Amino acid sequence: MNTLASAAVTIPAQPVITSQAAVSRDAPVETPSPAKLSAHRFHYIDHLRTIATVQVILAHTCMTYGGTGFWFYREIGNSRSPSSVLFTLFVITSQAYLMGLFFLLAGYFTPRSYDRKGPATFLYERAIRLGVPLLLFGFVLAPFTVAMVSAATGHGFWPAISDLWQQRNFINGPLWFTEGLLAISIGYTLWRKLQFGHLQGENQRSEHNKPWKPLRVVSWKQLPGQGTWLLFVLAIVSATFLVRLVFRADQRFFGVWLGNFPAYIFLFCLGVAARRHQWMSQLNMRHARPWIILSILVWPTLAIAKSFLRTSDTIAHLLGGLHWEALLYAAWEPFVAVGIISGLLVIFRRYFNRPSNFMAWLDRRAYAVFVFHPPVVVAVCLLLRNWHTSGLLKFAVAGPVACAAAWLLADPLVRLPILRKIF
Repeated sequence: MNTLASAAVTIPAQPVITSQAAVSRDAPVETPSPAKLSAHRFHYIDHLRTIATVQVILAHTCMTYGGTGFWFYREIGNSRSPSSVLFTLFVITSQAYLMGLFFLLAGYFTPRSYDRKGPATFLYERAIRLGVPLLLFGFVLAPFTVAMVSAATGHGFWPAISDLWQQRNFINGPLWFTEGLLAISIGYTLWRKLQFGHLQGENQRSEHNKPWKPLRVVSWKQLPGQGTWLLFVLAIVSATFLVRLVFRADQRFFGVWLGNFPAYIFLFCLGVAARRHQWMSQLNMRHARPWIILSILVWPTLAIAKSFLRTSDTIAHLLGGLHWEALLYAAWEPFVAVGIISGLLVIFRRYFNRPSNFMAWLDRRAYAVFVFHPPVVVAVCLLLRNWHTSGLLKFAVAGPVACAAAWLLADPLVRLPILRKIF
């Protein structure tokens, strides 16, 4: 999902926070031991990932009815109508933090998976779990989705698929996330091997007998202070602005939105450090509140600035290049994201860290939904194509129906033996 230019992790066990001291404003936070971590379940992270998947579906539905973004089927183009403005605000806000949240959670559970499996098995399972859905989407689901739109607009179903295959046009769609995460996982493996000298021939099993050595920059036992987080955010702003001098936010590089990757790489690394030092359990509203307030204050600035950019050229400056607009957008995203992500983590841990049969059913199918939702969303919107009403009303119907249909489709898929280990 890319916004102004126009989510694959198994969640293991996590502790249930039962002590009020763990989330109170001033009480010290007890860091759980690794044994406790494996004895409980992080229900709130499962639930948060599911809600984030729902938001991905709703954002893509918004794009159909006037929101900005690249999508397979657009029924209503970008305009200054109230509904299009609302959809665009929803989409760009989602883009600011949503995929970064997925990378953060992926990083959080990567060290435990790597330590348990070793580099070879870790990479093999990452390749299966991330690479197979990417290939399935690019060669089957994306052509099928394009063909549905082609057939609905009178250009034929099979000719569209045939053209894509003949031209070798690989469309990764939202599966750019799995592509990017696979690349980051390879980088993480190389870093771990270099740390322990595997590239010089050291026995592979010896790594599991040694304590993990984190990077010095993230070696704090306690959650870093607000000043440190501010420096981190400013570093993301600088890196994003510099990368977008070469790769604009609307340009793909080997299928991924490279202009957004400084933040994604940082959040993945942050997740790795958070796992090592149990920062998730230390995070509370006292830490998150200043960033939530800052996010609320910063959020309107992009809309205000965009209202003064009347020409398409000046609006395009937001996406990259040596322009003040590009710097504004590069700063807007991380400042909004940190407040939303930290707030969601605290709220979900405190209020939604309970087991639920219904939520467990949703959680188990969330990854399959992420992979298979594009044709479902497009099919639902095409069924409503001849319903002549407002985009807002169509979205209000199509969004929930697409979510329900995606989970119903995912249910039998995750039960198939051939797909069970992937999804």
